[in-house]
Amino acid sequence: MRREDKDLFKNSISLNVCLDARLQDGLSGGVQQFVIGLASGLGKLKDGDENYLFLSNPGSDQWLKEHLTDNSKIIYSTEPLPLRYKIEQIFKIIPFGSALLEKILKTMGNPVMKLPSSDGTIESLGADIMHFTHQSAFRTQVPSIYHPWDLQHLHFPAFFTEHQRSTRNYKYREFCNQAQIVPVASDLMKKELVRHFRLDDSKVKVIPMAAPVDAYPTPSNKDIEVTRRKFSFSEPFLFYPAQTWPHKNHLVLLRALHILQKQHDIRPLLVCSGKTNDYFPTIRKELKKLKLTSQVKFLGFISPLELQCLYRLCRSVIFPSKYEGWGLPVTEALRIGVPLACSRLTILKEQTGDASLFFDPDKPQEIADTAYRLWTDAALREKLSAQGQRNAARFSWEKTARIFRAYYRLVSGKFYTKEDKLIVEDQQ
Repeated sequence: MRREDKDLFKNSISLNVCLDARLQDGLSGGVQQFVIGLASGLGKLKDGDENYLFLSNPGSDQWLKEHLTDNSKIIYSTEPLPLRYKIEQIFKIIPFGSALLEKILKTMGNPVMKLPSSDGTIESLGADIMHFTHQSAFRTQVPSIYHPWDLQHLHFPAFFTEHQRSTRNYKYREFCNQAQIVPVASDLMKKELVRHFRLDDSKVKVIPMAAPVDAYPTPSNKDIEVTRRKFSFSEPFLFYPAQTWPHKNHLVLLRALHILQKQHDIRPLLVCSGKTNDYFPTIRKELKKLKLTSQVKFLGFISPLELQCLYRLCRSVIFPSKYEGWGLPVTEALRIGVPLACSRLTILKEQTGDASLFFDPDKPQEIADTAYRLWTDAALREKLSAQGQRNAARFSWEKTARIFRAYYRLVSGKFYTKEDKLIVEDQQ
């Protein structure tokens, strides 16, 4: 950013909101889509006097640029990423990297990560509030909003190393205490955070998220056909958009497919999108064991346009995750009107209402039975599609952005209006 722009922001009477966008394209899953959705929603609010500054890392901002409007700019940290952070990111993308990193840390005494402090960038720009959109925040005197997103490490400790669990607990607690507001997407998540970190109930605010696809143009028929040909789809398929983390439960889904084959002699194609991480070799081993390699396609990370096309090409979405803070792919399926079956989790039931079939994610037989109904019953799919679109109409990024803006104004003490007060009171 030019020096004159920095002076403009620092001396501005506008509300300067800084949002953390230090994310690598394709590696941050739903958090990246949240930032994109919120950026698009804030850009639609034309009735305020706010500057939105998106803090990014040089060379890692291309995914965000097209979603910014005139009241938004990208700024860069003045200091390079810490060496330790770079090392941890490298270990995340190599096979069995997490386990290897854990061994190295144990030889070092397995220290808890030292929490970073601001490098002065946001302070020099006169930021009135810092919105940490993901868990890796930093210490600052600027009033802040902090997203812990989930407490998966408490529910499924086996999915995390000892270092990961201790680091999560420590930094989540510290950054929640630093923040003035801790937003969550569901009532369940609020209760968990208040109980585990002993937070004041009034600090944790439930703010529902919209469908990420709303932030992107609707694909044309040509786009859909190009995607069909690219991935060689010649038949209907089940679609599961999720990175290959253990809690996403691909293994049990594969066993359910095997049951469908044995009990009903049907072999629906399963298409999985999302980055394949260091747990993928375990999934691939199960694929070979069950002899499903020709029936399941893992596409890896795909573009937002391709993702939208896959939603429209599939027969239904199946979502067997064991844990979610908020299932953004579920909201996407509802918005587009894709028939959906998902895990019987409290949060997903809160999201979908009567617009989904449900199953126990630990029971492959139950998943198979549910998938069979969804695959073979066209009338049921039509009913779920209509219910899903009605349900998703409750959410929009403009609505979500308006709620966050009300909290930006409240916490900063700038431009807080009667309308904002009503919005905040409605969130209590």
